[in-house]
Amino acid sequence: MRVNHLRRTMLGFLALAPVSGLIACGYRLRGMVDLPFKVIAITGSPSPPLRTDLQTAILTGTDAKVAINPKDADLILEITSDLNGREILAYNSNGQVSAYRLNMRVGFRAYDNAGADVVPEAEIYMTRDMDFSVSTVLATDVQMQQFLSLMRRDLAVQILRRVAASARAPRAKSF
Repeated sequence: MRVNHLRRTMLGFLALAPVSGLIACGYRLRGMVDLPFKVIAITGSPSPPLRTDLQTAILTGTDAKVAINPKDADLILEITSDLNGREILAYNSNGQVSAYRLNMRVGFRAYDNAGADVVPEAEIYMTRDMDFSVSTVLATDVQMQQFLSLMRRDLAVQILRRVAASARAPRAKSF
């Protein structure tokens, strides 16, 4: 009975060692985005999936709400461009495509209800490399859609982080 208790204690210490090492080095999860705006409106021409991911990121990752009408918002997030694409990255020895590079480019700007720029015209560009096999075309198509979905979610969070960083940055005074 005593040996069993000692063994459990030792296994517990071994399991906690990596976690305590991460805590000691200052590692922490990102958490929520701290936006100084309470209501955000999304305007411009985002694709429906990007609009949905932006709304989800705002509602789950911030304390802000999403406004339908830009007049009711503290911040207007205007999506100026939303482009997806893929390019051939590599061929195999038979001359068939063996890898693609998925590209996603989103242009945006953010301004407050007075029209002052919070984030001037900016762009975020993201790529992911993906292997391709002719024998698993359907599975590869599903994998490509999953990659694009994850990229859109990541872009939505990056846009919010950039808005939060620009809103906290001190403004240069003009004379």
